[in-house]
Amino acid sequence: MEFKLVLGLPKGSLQESTFKLMEKAGFSIKAGDRSYTPRVDDPQLECRLIRPQEISRYVELGLLDAGITGYDWIYENGSDVVEVAELCYSKATSRPVRWVLAVPEDSPFKEVKDLEGKRIATEAVGLTKRFLAKNNVNAEVEFSWGATEVKAPELVDAIVDLTETGSSLRANHLRVIAEILTSTTRLIANKKAWDDPAKHEKIEQIALLLQGALSAESRVLVKLNCPSDKLDAVTTVLPALHAPTVNKLKDADWFAVEAVVEESVVRDIVLPLRKAGATGIIELPLNKVIF
Repeated sequence: MEFKLVLGLPKGSLQESTFKLMEKAGFSIKAGDRSYTPRVDDPQLECRLIRPQEISRYVELGLLDAGITGYDWIYENGSDVVEVAELCYSKATSRPVRWVLAVPEDSPFKEVKDLEGKRIATEAVGLTKRFLAKNNVNAEVEFSWGATEVKAPELVDAIVDLTETGSSLRANHLRVIAEILTSTTRLIANKKAWDDPAKHEKIEQIALLLQGALSAESRVLVKLNCPSDKLDAVTTVLPALHAPTVNKLKDADWFAVEAVVEESVVRDIVLPLRKAGATGIIELPLNKVIF
């Protein structure tokens, strides 16, 4: 029997990078400016665009079968869901994002205990309250509807906010006095959907393809030719996931060699490969690398 898996995708800052990742994974998703239900070219899949802060709650309730959201919001909501896969990407980089406690640069506050009795603004109220309780600090925590960085020091004494590169904090003359939580993006599933064989397999397929697309982002395929008497020297220089692939050319004295390598090492091996006897060296981008 045909089924539909309902997948929640993050609306907002993570939307563009998520759509690009889904595209590399093999799913073409199209959404209008105000669309809640983007079109996807997979008959077994229905997508919903939802704020990442809400996705884990809807997955837990079964209103979504699965979703892509940050670990921070799973933690903030206390959601009881299956964490299927960690997907190391964010809005601008592949680095984890951080929730930090920050104060104005000229503030006298140096550590968490200095905020006893003070006012803190944040979008992650639960996360912040748990952090303060762990450090035995009593402070007033208020929900921030946005633009949290600009509220200190005029409206609040400190903020708890999400940072990826730190540029927004620096632009608003804030300094970090504590790191509260490090978060990465996760693919999560509703427990009932995870126990359904058809939906389980579909979720696993999505996880495998997304992880393969992420693995490919830092890797390339290097192909080259070399004479038989230089083969050992060339393959010694060329790194690979396991070992280079080697095939004979029509000319029996020549071989074709290829390997998947980290893109960052290509610049360091091209000259040694050339000196070892390689020729016709080419570098090709990859869409997916499945381990």
